[in-house]
Amino acid sequence: MKIFRKVNLISLLLVLLAGTVIAAEGDIYIVPVSDAISPGIADYIAGSIRKAGDEKAACVIIKLDTPGGLADAMREIVMQIYAAQMPVVVYVSPSGARAASAGVMITMAADVAAMARGTNIGAAHPVASGGKEIGEVMSEKVTNDMVAYVRGIAEKKGRNADWAEDAVRKSVSVTETEALEKNIIDVVAVDMDDLIKQIDGREIEGKGSLALAGASQVWMQETLRTKILKTISNPNIAYILMMIGLAGLYFELSHPGAIFPGVVGGIAIILAFFSFQTLPVNAAGILLILLSIIFFIMEIKITSYGLLSVAGVVSLLLGSLMLFEGAGPYAKVSWQVLIPTLLVVSTFFVSVATLAFKAQVAKPRTGGSGMVGEVGAVKNRIDPNGKVMVHGELWYARAKEPIEEGAQVRVMGVDKLVLEVEPFDK
Repeated sequence: MKIFRKVNLISLLLVLLAGTVIAAEGDIYIVPVSDAISPGIADYIAGSIRKAGDEKAACVIIKLDTPGGLADAMREIVMQIYAAQMPVVVYVSPSGARAASAGVMITMAADVAAMARGTNIGAAHPVASGGKEIGEVMSEKVTNDMVAYVRGIAEKKGRNADWAEDAVRKSVSVTETEALEKNIIDVVAVDMDDLIKQIDGREIEGKGSLALAGASQVWMQETLRTKILKTISNPNIAYILMMIGLAGLYFELSHPGAIFPGVVGGIAIILAFFSFQTLPVNAAGILLILLSIIFFIMEIKITSYGLLSVAGVVSLLLGSLMLFEGAGPYAKVSWQVLIPTLLVVSTFFVSVATLAFKAQVAKPRTGGSGMVGEVGAVKNRIDPNGKVMVHGELWYARAKEPIEEGAQVRVMGVDKLVLEVEPFDK
């Protein structure tokens, strides 16, 4: 009996050991992405891959649905996929999703590229803001650079490099079935469970085999930092923040002591410059915008009859157009945002400059200087000193000639607390 018990115990241990070997070595980290490829998305994916590596995950699955995005953000994601310790799977899902433009490179860079039924991939030709074609010479340079990049990705992963080139040069796009037939992707899966079942046991060059049986799914979520970064790294938001910041600081400089505009302006300008770190910013654009602020400030100090304000508006317009130098539709300020913002901000700057200039040249209304030119009545005969009533207040006064009580006088000057007056003839 003891022998049988020992045999059963050993058998049980062997079964448990076998189950440990067959089971997955770690969890499956799933990173849902349903947005344009931006610095915020790149930061989100990179952070998820790093966390998965720290937790010894079995693999990372990027569930992708994107219309494209910034080339720099896309390249950062591709580099993170290359550097990942564990296999990275890109799954274009759900049905109706797409991997367009930058999404093509991300999908083809994956260790395993997969698509759901009813999805498509392609149309990776570089475009300018609003989807317009960029200049012929620049277009050729950008296109050739992107072609070399995507061919390198395809060849590294053993995928169809010729189709990848056509996706950039000719904007071709294919369904999931055609993509599988043309060796663009590796798997067509109905859903996430089907995908995991199909890729389980697949050998990944340099990363071993996928052991996913029994692995738990860990769905990643965007952190607050990622959400903020995604929001402010939008060129339109960054531009508006900068305009608000400059307007607030300008108002504070022209009307010292307002405080609130200066505080709001300071916060907005800091957020704007933070977002500029993640965007392709043109230094000339920033300098032109700052120059426009200088012109508006000079308008307050110098009588230019509006010429400095016109120069400020022109500089603001040129700087806004040149601010971002990216070639994609997600790297420039849209006209729908730029024109209204420019009109509102320019009107604000011109209005504040006009009000400040009028305040400087206007006749003082308070204090000693505000008394000059005012008319009052003599209360005590002046010869040469007496008292007058001006603004409902009784002042000491003196005159060069005697003035009788009840007569009206005009204030010609103020010497300390004594008014210098003369007779007022209506």
